[in-house]
Amino acid sequence: MNFKNIHIGEMIETLVTERRIELPRICNFFKSSEEDIEKMYKAKSMDTEALLKWSKLLEYDFFRIYSQHMILYAPHSPSETQQGSKKISLPQFRKNIYTQEIIDFILEQVHKGEMSRIEIMKRYRIPKTTLYKWINKYNTEEN
Repeated sequence: MNFKNIHIGEMIETLVTERRIELPRICNFFKSSEEDIEKMYKAKSMDTEALLKWSKLLEYDFFRIYSQHMILYAPHSPSETQQGSKKISLPQFRKNIYTQEIIDFILEQVHKGEMSRIEIMKRYRIPKTTLYKWINKYNTEEN
């Protein structure tokens, strides 16, 4: 899975095909025409309300794809001391929760020799101990 360049419409269309969901059912669920559904398949991005409906219909969390993108590619947020003690009213999420897909992606980079361990630690801000635990746990060796 490419978390850097997300084309959500293609991903949705792929899952619709895999799940064998008929187009009339989708049109009824969205209260839309076949043309509107086809436009969604071609869309690189879409409205969150539509994405939520797709997530419910296909029983798949499409928002998590964007969360994984944020974990891998978002700039590091300044520390609390740099921000001062400003509180925000929105929920705060931990950025260092790694899913199996993220771990597999990182270990594949090491295994294929596309990135060194040091490059991975710097680029994705993964602690050295965490990376080495993954390598040992999943028995992946660098080429």
